[in-house]
Amino acid sequence: MSVENPSACPLWAESGRSTRLPYGCRVTSSHSFETPTETEARRANRSWWDLDADDYQDEHGAFLGDVDFVWCPERLREADARLLGAVHGKKILELGAGAAAASRWLRREGARPVAMDLSAGMLRHAREAADRSGVRVPLVQADAMALPFADGAFDIVCTAFGAIPFVADSGAAMREVARVLRPGGSWVFSITHPMRWVFWDEPDETGLLARNSYFDRSPYVERDEDGTVSYLEQHRTLGDRIRELVAAGFVVRDLVEPEWPDDHDQIWGQWSPLRGRLFPGTAIFVCDLPKS
Repeated sequence: MSVENPSACPLWAESGRSTRLPYGCRVTSSHSFETPTETEARRANRSWWDLDADDYQDEHGAFLGDVDFVWCPERLREADARLLGAVHGKKILELGAGAAAASRWLRREGARPVAMDLSAGMLRHAREAADRSGVRVPLVQADAMALPFADGAFDIVCTAFGAIPFVADSGAAMREVARVLRPGGSWVFSITHPMRWVFWDEPDETGLLARNSYFDRSPYVERDEDGTVSYLEQHRTLGDRIRELVAAGFVVRDLVEPEWPDDHDQIWGQWSPLRGRLFPGTAIFVCDLPKS
């Protein structure tokens, strides 16, 4: 694996099981590659999260908890924010649930959650956390682009950084969410704030310099030496997200940009007190599907 224009990429960030490049540094080889297909992206991300599941939980499991709903590295909890509203008795689908801590918290709150993830490795951690906590929820391994549920099956769909940043046709994913929601249901999801695409993924001062175009929608791609896509993440602007949601039939009720708490000194990848106090790192979209 080599880097295009190495002088523009002086720093490498460690994340999970492998060395990761700052956004904006193109991963290349001696071959030219076309933009990965949805199938390549799905295969890469399923493999990545299967292999990275243990390291991810080792690093972040304590922060996320076994029975807790943390929306973002800024430490905003659903127990405080109540972005989902009243959840008691509600049928809730958590997309990209990972180890399903949020779904178990929802179950404790009296909801009827289902935790879904593409990665078998992450769902293995969900089962282990259920054994530790004694809180069990249905676990489903499936793809956000083809949800294995009936139309109108859920009152709420939610995710904290799951699915949406990793699919090329996120507009189609929004339509799938709309399909499985009942009229009047809610769709709430958090993603990396789109403006972060402008900066390298570094928590220190090097991550404060604008280097990339906010309007460049080309994905961040990592490839193995043989050219196989090993990791992929998509970028869309705030406007893109709003248009996807409106096209899927949603009404956007709120856009939450969590501020960095004064007492929060933990670094999580690119999220840090330094950057968090200057510009947002997370965007949370709170949307409703009209009743008629």
